[in-house]
Amino acid sequence: MKTSVRQRLLSAATILLLLAAVVFCNSFFPPALNIVLAVISVMGIWELFSALHLTKKLALSVPSAILAAVLPFLPDSFARGVAFFLYTVVLFSAMIRHHQAITFREVAVIYSMTILIPTALETLVGLRNLGGSHGMFYVIVTIFAAWAADAGAYVFGSRFGKHKLCPNISPKKTVEGVVAGVLVNIAMMLLFGFIFQHIYWASTVSVHYGVLAAIGAFGAALSVLGDLSFSLIKRSCHIKDFSEIIPGHGGILDRFDSVIFVAPFVYLLVQVFPIVG
Repeated sequence: MKTSVRQRLLSAATILLLLAAVVFCNSFFPPALNIVLAVISVMGIWELFSALHLTKKLALSVPSAILAAVLPFLPDSFARGVAFFLYTVVLFSAMIRHHQAITFREVAVIYSMTILIPTALETLVGLRNLGGSHGMFYVIVTIFAAWAADAGAYVFGSRFGKHKLCPNISPKKTVEGVVAGVLVNIAMMLLFGFIFQHIYWASTVSVHYGVLAAIGAFGAALSVLGDLSFSLIKRSCHIKDFSEIIPGHGGILDRFDSVIFVAPFVYLLVQVFPIVG
């Protein structure tokens, strides 16, 4: 087995163990999910600052890191609105104060991404709360709706892919891989539903498989959108990966770019069409 493949599998196993730990801790320490999402958000923002060579501009990096850290803990829309308002005032005040060293383009990029990343990831907390006693099942489904599609597309595309999807943005991504990712994702969602309904809850709950299939299909498409979007950001920054913190996968943003797009979709969908009836 090649070293890169071995590293990729080891890193994936480590991430899965972390996810399992968060799921296990939820019953007696629910803030575990909030803490993990806060750490991921801060690390993702810092990777972005590093890619843009802005880490030394503390007037931008410090407020952005603080917002990313606190958002997963804010209980309601009013508190988040206050946080966004304060962050906007601080960031644009910094631009005015340091206008000779800080450009509007830098502020615009950092502002948009600092709001996008933690806000999107924070919807996982909303999904847990929305799902009640099944909340962590909602979270697991959402995360794997992003990752399973990516894994299926990577494995199948690397072996059988012939037609490039977006060669100028992501040369390795193929149409065949994307189609396989959609099918794998739908199958994984249905399998999760079967295990949850018939094994974990011993057929005492009812799972809506049509909703899971929709999450699998649309989640795979959004996973590709997230991956391509952040690949384009990396190309504009002239980097291959945001960092090397996850061997074989790259950085936090390399691993969670698809989750950033899938999580809000699932959060909106299950408010109208719940997974568990």
